Amino acid sequence: MSLFTSHMALALAEARAAADRGEVPVGAVVVAPDGRVAAAAGNRTRELADPTAHAEILAIREACRAAGSERLPGHDLWVTLEPCPMCAAAISAARIGRLYYGASDVRMGGVEHGARVFEHPQCHHRPQVYDGLGADQARALLKGFFQTRR
Repeated sequence: MSLFTSHMALALAEARAAADRGEVPVGAVVVAPDGRVAAAAGNRTRELADPTAHAEILAIREACRAAGSERLPGHDLWVTLEPCPMCAAAISAARIGRLYYGASDVRMGGVEHGARVFEHPQCHHRPQVYDGLGADQARALLKGFFQTRR
């Protein structure tokens, strides 16, 4: 029997680093089946002038490069915020095995809210989804970030 190891602390660290760069504080970590961290990233949409440079997309790209494959079966993705529809579609395309996320995103989420990508009949891969891990910390980070900008 293997022990459960949370990687949310690293995802939150990536989110804090994103906030320090002036990015929306979202962090993501891809964990390989052997338990090692395959990739970690925070949002970089502003820095890269790229609307697709969400933490999840960047981490999936890095993990795929490291694996030498466009698919990541058996890998886990840890993210501080419910993935948007674009990121949920990428998670499906990459064949991520399990998705762990912190805070729900009622306005822009694509898993539990909004598009509910994994529930769509055209979705050909559905990861196991676990929500609410580190949600309070993720919400506080996001709330603090946006309060300083209003």
